[in-house]
Amino acid sequence: MDDLVTHHLLFITEVVTPLELDEHSGSALRGSLFEAVWGRFCTNRAVPTCADCPLNTLCPVSSLVAPLREENPRGRDIPRPYVIIPPLEGSRYYAPGERLAFGLTLFGNIIQLLPYIMLSLTAFEMAGLGKRMQGGKRGRFKVKQVESYHPLHGERQTIYQAGKAQVGVSALSVTAADVSAKAGTLAKEKITLNFLTPIRLKDQEHVVGQIAFRPLLHRLLERFSALRVEYGNGQEQSFDERKRYVDLAAQVRCIEDATHWEELSSYSRRTRQSSPLGGFMGCATFAGDLTPFLELLIWGELIHVGKNCVKGNGWYRIENLV
Repeated sequence: MDDLVTHHLLFITEVVTPLELDEHSGSALRGSLFEAVWGRFCTNRAVPTCADCPLNTLCPVSSLVAPLREENPRGRDIPRPYVIIPPLEGSRYYAPGERLAFGLTLFGNIIQLLPYIMLSLTAFEMAGLGKRMQGGKRGRFKVKQVESYHPLHGERQTIYQAGKAQVGVSALSVTAADVSAKAGTLAKEKITLNFLTPIRLKDQEHVVGQIAFRPLLHRLLERFSALRVEYGNGQEQSFDERKRYVDLAAQVRCIEDATHWEELSSYSRRTRQSSPLGGFMGCATFAGDLTPFLELLIWGELIHVGKNCVKGNGWYRIENLV
């Protein structure tokens, strides 16, 4: 499994005015950040969606902001080129001076659009974040530092500091070789996944009601394959290849299920409708011949799996090493 590269950024901010986040804040972070990009760089705001804009194919940031303004603009379910990594502190109030950190993962050559994100930080700060406080305004913050980091071995590199004019190049990335090396450290017959944000899976068009390995791997395989095609150099897998892999996954059993269902919804200002975001959280342990799946499971830590990955959902960590 190759051809995909992921880039991981950590935004470290300092709260300026009282700020309160919901328990799952990925949707709010994604909306505020990319609305700032749209507000900063869109030159044709009169059109209702990016798909209606004659400049769409030439616009350098449409791949980032279009998901806020339309669904499936190219007629099929194109995976978005990023995921938000929300804070795991849950619903909480931040007082002025406190630290608030969140992450952003970019896929493939979308890292080339990082300068547009960085140039939008002032608008992002001004718009505020979270619940509206007294006076009807959201809490304000200041981005103090942005780091590029490698989630598999912990290396970090500062690429931006407030007050400094220059933004450094993000040199750290995760490659197929990194994933393969990490897979060699994992147990081959038993693995525990800790679902940090709600993971919502569908199997044969129905929401999965009990965690199981096969639908998890099926959805993860589809997502990884689509990301390789769109943002890497991968070739689309055949139906038979995917089926053989999914049939193997059916032989892996869940031997310990400590997950719970967490209900959650997200409101879209564009459609003026709420959509369900709820899913499983907690730990599940799987047993069987895991060798064929280890690299894919590591990719899943990086790209997330299930519905609403761009909002931070479907994030898990592999807990047990050899």
